[in-house]
Amino acid sequence: MNALSRNPADRVVVVGAGVAGLATALRLAPRPVTVLASAPIGTGTATGWAQGGIAAAIGADDDPSLHAADTEAAGAGLTEPEVARRVAAAGPGLIDWLVSLGLPFDRTPEGALALGLEAAHGRRRIVRSGGDATGRAVLDTLVRAALCAPSIEIVVASAVDLMRDAHGAVCGVVAERDGARFRIPGRAVVLATGGAGGLYASTTNPRGALASGLALAARAGAVLRDLEFVQFHPTAIATGADPMPLATEALRGEGAVLVDETGARVMAGIEGGDLAPRDVVARGIFQALARGRTVALDARGALGQAMPRRFPTVAALCAGAGIDPARQVIPVRPAAHYHMGGIRVDAAGASSVPGLYACGEVASTGLHGANRLASNSLLEALAFAGWIADGLDTGPTAEILPETSEPRRVGDLAAIRAIMERDVGVVRDADGLARAAEALHALSLSGCPAALVGHLVARAALSRRESRGAHWRSDFPDLAAPYHSEVVLAGTMPGEATLHETVPAS
Repeated sequence: MNALSRNPADRVVVVGAGVAGLATALRLAPRPVTVLASAPIGTGTATGWAQGGIAAAIGADDDPSLHAADTEAAGAGLTEPEVARRVAAAGPGLIDWLVSLGLPFDRTPEGALALGLEAAHGRRRIVRSGGDATGRAVLDTLVRAALCAPSIEIVVASAVDLMRDAHGAVCGVVAERDGARFRIPGRAVVLATGGAGGLYASTTNPRGALASGLALAARAGAVLRDLEFVQFHPTAIATGADPMPLATEALRGEGAVLVDETGARVMAGIEGGDLAPRDVVARGIFQALARGRTVALDARGALGQAMPRRFPTVAALCAGAGIDPARQVIPVRPAAHYHMGGIRVDAAGASSVPGLYACGEVASTGLHGANRLASNSLLEALAFAGWIADGLDTGPTAEILPETSEPRRVGDLAAIRAIMERDVGVVRDADGLARAAEALHALSLSGCPAALVGHLVARAALSRRESRGAHWRSDFPDLAAPYHSEVVLAGTMPGEATLHETVPAS
C-alpha cells in the first residue's frame, strides 16, 4: 500500500463529502485536508436529498432560546440542554456564513430571508433555497467552495478501516478503490459518513447509507450511543420506488393534511395533529396502515396548484409517479430517514478514541436526543464542523502499526433490510427484536459491516424497555427514567459487545 503524497504530519483525513465533511474541510483551512468520497463529489450523499431546510432563529419574533426549547421538547428527555442552546445560538451566524459562500436562499419580495414552518417548531424559522431543494443548494455551494480551496484534495475511494498508532490513536484510514487498497495517513480522522437508513427496506436515504462510519468506529473501540433511536419520516411517497422519495414536512406546515381513503383525518384527536413531532405522526400513520387503511397527504386545491413553484422537487416526484397534487392525494407511509444515535462525541466533536472525530448524522452530539427536530440536522453538521476545526487536537503521531484489516464483505443486504424493516421498525417488541438480533449476528460473522451495525441497533432497542421518542415498544409503552444507552465492541464481533446504561446529567 502506498501513502498519498501529502505530508501526514499536517494532513487531516475527512471521510465523507456531504455537508458535514465538506464544511469540516472548509473550516479546517488553511490546514491540508484529504476528503475521502465514496462517489464522485456532489453525488451519493443524503445532503443533496434534504428537502426541508436549515432551522435558525432569525425571525423578529424568534430567539435561539425558543429554538433550543423546541429542540429539547422534541428530544423526549435525552437532548442535552447545553448542546441545544449552543447549536441554536450558532444558527444565525451559520446562515450568514452560507450567504457569504454564495448560497441563494429564498427571500421575501422585500429581500428578507423567507422563513417556513415545520412540525414541532413554535416559530417560522426554516430557511430554504429553491423551495424544497435546500440540501442540493447547500451541497452545491460547499462543493464549489471545496474545489476552489487549495488546502483540500478530494480522493474518490471507500474507507474500509482506520489506521492506529502504537498508542492506540487513530492516524489515518485504509481506503479501497477498484479492488486495490492504499493507506492515507493523517494527524486525525473525521468521520462524516452519514446515516443508517439504507439498512431498512423502506428508506428515504441513498442505498449506500449503510452505517459504514459506525462500523469503522465500533471496530476501533469507540463508544456508540443511543443506536436504537431511528427516526422514520412519516411522509415518504409510497409509489414503489427504492429509495422512497420524500414529501417534505413543510407541506404540512403550509396546510396539507393526512387523510385515509375515506377522507377522514388520520391525526384527528392526537395532540399537535398533522404538525405533531415526527415520531407521533409516523406512529399514527403506521397504526392506520396496520388497521388496513391507506394514508395519503392531501394538498389538493391552492397548495397543490402552487406546488411546482413552492415545492418543485415534490412536484417533480409526483409528476414522475403520475400524480397531480392539485387534484389527487399523495400516497405516503413512514420510512427510515435519520439516525439520532451514533458515535458519542464531546463539544469539539471528539470521540472516545484519540484522533477520531465525527460530524453530522454519524455522530451522537446530544442535540437530537430521542427524536430529531425537523431541519436541525444540517444546522448541527454546520455547527460541529466549525467546532471540530477549532478544537481538533493534532498531537504527535507514534509509530504506525502494521496493516491488519480483514476483508469486509458486503453481505446479504436484502436479508438485512428485510429483517430491520420487519422487526426494528416504527413499532417494536421483544420477540421481534430478539429474532432480529440473532439473525443479524449470524449474518455479521462473515465480516459484513451493515449486519454488525444492524445487530447493535437491535440489541440496543431490545435493551431499552420503554417507549421514548422514535423508539416505540408495544410491550413497554410507558416511559422509564431517562438514560443514554452505550455500546462498545470489546473485540471485533458483535457478540463481544457490551451494553450499559448511563443516566444523563440533568
